[in-house]
Amino acid sequence: MNRLQNLFHTKKTNLLSIYYTAGYPELNTTVDIAEALEKAGADFLEIGFPYSDPVADGPTIQHSSETALQNGMTVHVLFEQLKDLRKRVNIPILLMGYVNPILQYGIEKFCKTASEVGVDGIIVPDLPMYEYEALYSKYFLDNNLSNIFLVTPQTSADRIRKIDELSNSFIYLLSSSSITGGSLNVSTNIEDYYKRIKAMELNNPAIIGFGISNNATFTKACEYASGAIVGSAFVKLLAEDNYLEKIPAFVKAIRP
Repeated sequence: MNRLQNLFHTKKTNLLSIYYTAGYPELNTTVDIAEALEKAGADFLEIGFPYSDPVADGPTIQHSSETALQNGMTVHVLFEQLKDLRKRVNIPILLMGYVNPILQYGIEKFCKTASEVGVDGIIVPDLPMYEYEALYSKYFLDNNLSNIFLVTPQTSADRIRKIDELSNSFIYLLSSSSITGGSLNVSTNIEDYYKRIKAMELNNPAIIGFGISNNATFTKACEYASGAIVGSAFVKLLAEDNYLEKIPAFVKAIRP
């Protein structure tokens, strides 16, 4: 088991993950933020590597990506920063980003390097499932990396079953098909969607993302899934002064 698989094996509910963009708000604070989040009580982290055309991201994360790129963040720089990651951080770490920078870096090399620095999984929203299965799954599996697939309210039952078959840690359940940073309004349709996924009794647990910003939305998400991911709300915090000192209070407000 990698750290991510072990986490889901030992802790089944109320899991909290935090997303932030590497190189934002400052180039060299990526591991500092990860360390602060672990100390504050986050269960696992998603570190985004910025891309110039982040189509699934809302204004907050788009801005963080633009700033990170201006600061000089690249995949090469990120891996250099993460070389000492496991001397300071123990919780599971995922990298999240678009497929283009990975292909430019070289996907086999990307997976190998990610594993070497202590990364446990990768989320690539625009990597087609059939390409992953046919071309790239061996690189993930050879390096003990979990590939995390995304499911939306429009995803068919057959595709969800296939995603479950190809997964080995968790499934990222989007609260909507919109961009990141929206609010989690649990309408009857969305509630039905959550119930439908839960009733499928998948082999892999689900974690809900998009629109989780406070204790109310986190608690609601945990009624239907094993936990939730906070992204835009945390990235907003990083724009404030003394943001490292404010991380403990932020995490406690999400999950007291």
